[in-house]
Amino acid sequence: MKRFPFKQWKEMDLKDSSIPSEEVFGQWAKKYGFYEDYLKALFSTIELEDFYKPKVEPKEFRKHLRVFKAYEKDEVLYTVTCIRQYSNASVIYLYTDWEESEDVIHDREKHHRSFELSIDDSFDCRSNGGGGGSGYMRYPFIVSPPLPDNPKGIDLDFTERFPFDKYREEHHFVITLD
Repeated sequence: MKRFPFKQWKEMDLKDSSIPSEEVFGQWAKKYGFYEDYLKALFSTIELEDFYKPKVEPKEFRKHLRVFKAYEKDEVLYTVTCIRQYSNASVIYLYTDWEESEDVIHDREKHHRSFELSIDDSFDCRSNGGGGGSGYMRYPFIVSPPLPDNPKGIDLDFTERFPFDKYREEHHFVITLD
C-alpha cells in the first residue's frame, strides 16, 4: 500500500471546505488502496483538528490591561473593559447588557447567544463558557500566546450567533484596541 500524503492534503486549496470532493475520494481510493467510505470518515475526523488541540489554561497572573471599549447594536451594549494578562495567555471578557422585558422567558431566548473571537492567525482564541443574569452576560475568551502588553491596533473580531433563533443571521463586530 502506498503512503497517503496527509501533508499534501493539508496544503491543498479546497475552496470552501477542507473535505475533498467525491471525485477526489474516488481517485485516492484507487491510488492508495482505501475504501472511499473509509476516506470520508477519516476526513470527517480530521476536520475536527481544533477539537484535539491542547487547551491552554492561564497560569501566573501578571497584570490587567485597561480597554474600556464598547459597541452597541439593537439595544444591546457589548463591552470589553479589561484584559487579564498571564504568563502563557490572555483572558478577554466580552460583556453584553440589555434592558430586560417583562416577558422574561422570551427575553432569555432572544438574548441567548454564543460568541467566537478571532484576532489573527498568530493567536489561538477559544471560548471558555459564560454566564450572567437578568439583563447581562459575560463571555470569557482565552487567547494564546498572550497579547502584547501594549496591544494598540489589535482587532478583536467577534462573531455572534443565535442558537435558538434560526431566522437571525450571525452578527460580526470588531473592537480595536487603543
